[in-house]
Amino acid sequence: MVKSPYRGLRRAAAVLLLTAAVAVPAGSTTAGTEGSTSLRVLQLNLCNSGRAGCYTGRSATRAVEVLRAEEPDVVTLNEICQDDVAPLKRALADVRDGGTVVSAFQAAGDRPSGGPTRCRNGQPYGIGLLVVTPRGGHVVHAGIHPTQDLADPEERAWLCVSVTGLHACTTHLAAFDTTAALGQCRHLFDTIMPTVRSTEPGRPLVLGGDFNLRQGGSPDVRSCLPPDHPRADDGAVQQVTATTDLTVQSSRSIDMGGSTDHPGILVTLTSAL
Repeated sequence: MVKSPYRGLRRAAAVLLLTAAVAVPAGSTTAGTEGSTSLRVLQLNLCNSGRAGCYTGRSATRAVEVLRAEEPDVVTLNEICQDDVAPLKRALADVRDGGTVVSAFQAAGDRPSGGPTRCRNGQPYGIGLLVVTPRGGHVVHAGIHPTQDLADPEERAWLCVSVTGLHACTTHLAAFDTTAALGQCRHLFDTIMPTVRSTEPGRPLVLGGDFNLRQGGSPDVRSCLPPDHPRADDGAVQQVTATTDLTVQSSRSIDMGGSTDHPGILVTLTSAL
């Protein structure tokens, strides 16, 4: 366990450092390699708590199918149970021969109990990340946003993983109070992302999540995003954005077969190093 440089951002911030030598994936074009790079980021909201009306019990299975078909480099996961992470990690590792897939999970807080929000099956509920890394270790940074919707017992969280050549982050912002969601979004871009990136300033940062804010909405999601950061969305509330050393090459929706109330969004980012 490594002492976090982000303890001032939230109470009980979790930081984990793992070191393991890994090989560069065959044929991979992961951020941090020489020349032009391509990074495929998949954002999924699986509505898998078992407590919401959008729950079907099929979204994790469908997500495994999508990971096997699309072979992304980064997967940002919202509305999952902690035990959903392991099978998704295995599915991605199965199709990414020669690389290592690292994973992380951060539970949303539960204000009444002071513990984590829980899925219907009792597991912690929150957000997750899967990142393919070519070599070296990874560091996890996680926390609870300081601004919350006080009418909602769920305290919204953020999560980042730093690997060789890349920082990857996800979040799921407040659903019922757009003022709270906007405050959380600004905290991401004004505090969390700069602090995480300061640990390795040369690495680009990508962020995917369900912001519960949209372009053209009131408030407009663009009011909390740096105007020069590349961005793609699903036509609604899911966003994928990055620092200015990357550009959006393409984006498309992924059909989740009615297993959740959100499509997936797959965004390809590129950079010439």
